[in-house]
Amino acid sequence: MNAGTPRELLIAADDYRLVRDTIRWLNENWQGQPELETIAAAVGAPAAHLHKVFTRWAGLSPKAFLQALTLDHARRLLDQSASILDTALEVGLSGPGRLHDLFVTHEAMSPGAYKARGAGVTISYGFHPSPFGSVLLMATERGLAGLAFADAGEEAAALADMRQRWPAAAYVEDPVLTAPYVARIFDPHAWAKDRPLRVVFIGTDFEVRVWETLLRIPLGKATTYSDIARHIGKPAAARAVGSAVGRNPLSFVVPCHRVLGRTGDLCGYHWGLTRKRAILGWETGVTDGDKAK
Repeated sequence: MNAGTPRELLIAADDYRLVRDTIRWLNENWQGQPELETIAAAVGAPAAHLHKVFTRWAGLSPKAFLQALTLDHARRLLDQSASILDTALEVGLSGPGRLHDLFVTHEAMSPGAYKARGAGVTISYGFHPSPFGSVLLMATERGLAGLAFADAGEEAAALADMRQRWPAAAYVEDPVLTAPYVARIFDPHAWAKDRPLRVVFIGTDFEVRVWETLLRIPLGKATTYSDIARHIGKPAAARAVGSAVGRNPLSFVVPCHRVLGRTGDLCGYHWGLTRKRAILGWETGVTDGDKAK
């Protein structure tokens, strides 16, 4: 799967509109295990076209993706979830040099900068097409600071939502500056150790600890709010962890979509449960493709 060039990203964005409608319908009708023809009729697309677009987008056929939507699949993602974070710590994959499937290096902005609500910080931003709809990227001179999603017509609301997190910061629209991040983030072929993606966290100490823990969840795996709470030494703080996960400013890069309820339910997602299902299914396609190599 390669979504790296501007043309490919535009195609992926167009594909996502059909895929989004399909996922929404499947989410309401998956228990009947519908055939491709039934799915296609429901979303108003020829079956062959839907199969082609969906497979190109997800790396999975609609029927295979349907399996990825089931609760059983979610529960399999959670199998041995506690050991996922344990192993990451045991092998030393923690601290500022932590690398995950996007090979991210990160640092936190000073607590003072956060308490000042971003005062003195300049944030450049731009909207771009992505495999999951329009994406808002926000960067400081120290690295990527924000990533949000928006459906058509919702871009202004997405920008306002992100700006209220750091209301005192200076904002500059600069899509030329933010454009290189798109392929780097959404093209799995660009996930390379020698080209780490640098991000900067702007949040409370507690939020940063939660976001750092999210980086330890591998592609194709999942964990729970309570497991994260245990790993940051606050076993009774699952609810607070949930709030911090919801305030993750770097959607997709910091994989808050890989946090599920204890029973495997998807729970909430700031950018919509349909998009959360889409990302998890897309990642299944990436991991299945890697296994096939």
